[in-house]
Amino acid sequence: MVTYVWDYLPEYEREREDILDAVGKVFASGRLVLGESVRGFEEEFARYHGGGLCTGVDNGTNALKLALEALGVGPGDEVITVSNTAAPTVVAIVSTGATPVFVDVREEDFLIDTDQAEAAVTERTKVLLPVHLYGQCADMEPLRRIAERHGLRILEDCAQAHGARQHDALAGTLGDAAAYSFYPTKVLGAYGDGGAVLTRDEETDRALRQLRYYGMDKVYYVVRTPGHNARLDEVQAEILRRKLGRLDAYIAGRNAVARRYEEQLADLTGPGGLLLPTTNPGNTHVHYVYVVRHPRREEIIEALTAYDIHLNISYPWPVHTMSGFAHLGYREGSLPVTEKLAGEIFSLPMYPSLPEGLQHKVVGALREVLAAL
Repeated sequence: MVTYVWDYLPEYEREREDILDAVGKVFASGRLVLGESVRGFEEEFARYHGGGLCTGVDNGTNALKLALEALGVGPGDEVITVSNTAAPTVVAIVSTGATPVFVDVREEDFLIDTDQAEAAVTERTKVLLPVHLYGQCADMEPLRRIAERHGLRILEDCAQAHGARQHDALAGTLGDAAAYSFYPTKVLGAYGDGGAVLTRDEETDRALRQLRYYGMDKVYYVVRTPGHNARLDEVQAEILRRKLGRLDAYIAGRNAVARRYEEQLADLTGPGGLLLPTTNPGNTHVHYVYVVRHPRREEIIEALTAYDIHLNISYPWPVHTMSGFAHLGYREGSLPVTEKLAGEIFSLPMYPSLPEGLQHKVVGALREVLAAL
């Protein structure tokens, strides 16, 4: 049996009746765009986070872009973020006309180096954009102090951290606004694209609602400011409403998979061996992906294909080295920790419905491959 890093089919078989009921409810509602399902999901997602305001949008990239615009980011501004992330984080910044300013990450947790973040602040800096990578929160208290000292806003990239916590506060409640992706692989995943922005600021929320709807208020054809067509789909919203009630169970399932990896791979760790992910003090990890490190990564991944195990790398090419961002002027060597990690990290299968038998297969094959190196 072929094993991949992610597979939604076991979950779908278990939840099929509810998912199809969600689709049927929307189709029978008489309202296919910005109807009751979107409103309901927005209210329930905000409630899950202890209150605030939620605006559903069409995908995670636009969640970031519209959030930046709602926070006043535009041409001439700078946004401080990391290169060790999925490219959409940076695509969103560039699409506003602003300039991404990269800082390195910490080797022990792959998250933004907050000391470097402060050193990168200039008079053009408008927003700090930490990425809660792989399922745990970046160190937010130092970032909040930086933002207060320099009059900056904080936009959390929560695409990989639905339900993660830091000192009991949920990811998405630690800054001025938070952007989410509901791409199918996510901890809370739709059956297609989807996204949302969470904020507690009414002015920011009003701007977001205009921006997702061409720049219009409630009256169609009246554009207040040029915007976008970036509405969350009714079908996806209704599916997300159903799945939101199971989010904590999904997280528990992911953490159970992570614990099994930790137990079964513990004796393979150490200098020159496999490095397993860690959880920082005060953080609650949701294990969106289970990223390990080894200096001979390429050999390991290639050898595992003989066992019909096909793994991903998140991410093999740091954003600052991509040709599409060459105009930013970064070169290889600019972010040494990020670049080192990109040559060593790879992801083991991780999803809440991962059968234990498949996980044992992966662990057994990995043990054999490492023994043969």
